[in-house]
Amino acid sequence: MNIESDKQQFRMTRQRKVILEELRKVTSHPTADQVYEMVRKRLPRISLATVYRNLETLSAAGEVLKLEVSGTQRRYDGDTSEHHHARCAMCGSVIDIPAKAFPMPKIPSEAIEGFDISGYRLELTGLCQDCRTTKAV
Repeated sequence: MNIESDKQQFRMTRQRKVILEELRKVTSHPTADQVYEMVRKRLPRISLATVYRNLETLSAAGEVLKLEVSGTQRRYDGDTSEHHHARCAMCGSVIDIPAKAFPMPKIPSEAIEGFDISGYRLELTGLCQDCRTTKAV
């Protein structure tokens, strides 16, 4: 997939607009199935395959973030600003962490020979408040 040509061919269809609006209403980082359930309330005839396809298109166009959270289904984030994520190891919930909390480290160019680093992704894991409370009982 050529992202540059995808960006040039990107059109904001009604379906994509609704998906984007629904994603931007929540901070729960829903899975594609959850996005489908949200969008179906406004577009009852939309299919799950259409939601998956449009999420991929929106991600390639830089309109949403696709979170490849280790050990779980892909999740999607309507907030494309620079930030990180923390994932609960018990329930899989994901929360945002401001980028300024963990600025990109200075990595000497000789540390990774032949590789031009353009960014990084930070995923913290632990237990969310609800799971810590449940585990304590």
